[in-house]
Order: sequence, then C-alpha cells, then structure tokens
Amino acid sequence: MDSSLDHLAELVKRQLVLLGEDPLRDGLAQTPLRVAKSLKFLTQGYGTDPKSILNGALFDVRSDEMVIVRDIDFYSMCEHHMLPFFGRVHIAYLPTTKVIGLSKLPRLVNVFARRLQVQERMTHDIAATIQELVAPQGVGVVVEAQHLCMLMRGVEKQNSYAITSAMLGCFREDARTRSEFLNLIHHKR
Repeated sequence: MDSSLDHLAELVKRQLVLLGEDPLRDGLAQTPLRVAKSLKFLTQGYGTDPKSILNGALFDVRSDEMVIVRDIDFYSMCEHHMLPFFGRVHIAYLPTTKVIGLSKLPRLVNVFARRLQVQERMTHDIAATIQELVAPQGVGVVVEAQHLCMLMRGVEKQNSYAITSAMLGCFREDARTRSEFLNLIHHKR
C-alpha cells in the first residue's frame, strides 16, 4: 500500500475519534482505509495531464459546423466543504482544421471533475483546454450541477442547482452561434 494512502487512513481514523466514535468498532474498523481509497479515486484528476487525454485523437477535417457533446455526467467534490457536486456538462466547438475524438471530451471532463473544485473554475478549465488543444473558432461549455453543500447542509434547498458557462471565441463574440448552442443543448431527444 502506498504511504499517502496510509497517511490518509490515519487522518480519517483521527477524525472518527474527534467525532466521538470508536474507529475500532465492527462497523468502522475498515472505514479509514475505505475512505482513503475513495478520496484517492475521487481526486485522481490531479495525476492526469489534460493534454495526455488527446492521445493522438486530433483529426484533420474540412468543416466549420458545430460539434456538440451534451449530457456528459460528472461527479466532483467542492473544495470548500469536500462534499460532492454532480450534474451534466454540455460542450460545443466550431472546428477550424481539426476535430477531437468525441470520446475524449467526457474524458477531459473527468480530469477536471476528479479534483477538489468549484464549478465555475471547472467550467472555464474545460473550455480553455479545448481552445488550447484543438484551436477551434470557439468553444462553449455549460455545466448544470447540484451541490450537496447546499442540499444537505447550510441553506438545505433540495431543488436548487447551479448553472455556469464559459464561452470563448465565436461563442462569446457571435450571439447567433451562442444561441444555436444553447438551443441545441435544451432540445429534447
């Protein structure tokens, strides 16, 4: 077992004691290690370079039509309370000379979602990375999410969700392009 996993498990064990629990009791004996493994999994995005996601999946194309991948499910953890937030990401871009393999977009979302995050930064980082790596005419990213820090603590508003967007290039500059994207992501199948 790696030493960081051991250290995390010890910290979780200490938290249990501080909460007034017995970390050796039957139901909790394996909890520190399970939580440590869970935290490593939920933050594995730190160990992945977003550029490595492309892995040669950038293809020449002669098209200036919008490419959209919508309803990309994601799970992340807010950096303020370390509670989950989850929802969907919608991505669009207008290619210039290259397109990215469609499966790479959900992988890119996971790189940023699997870090301690705020939704606003995650939205921007996804858009900026696509803009940098693919060099399209523009990129639009919309993220819709529910935050457990709002649902189960604090204001406890069960039906609330947050929407963030990042519009770069022609998605920022051209209202028609932005409107087409926003209309298409809300189109029912």
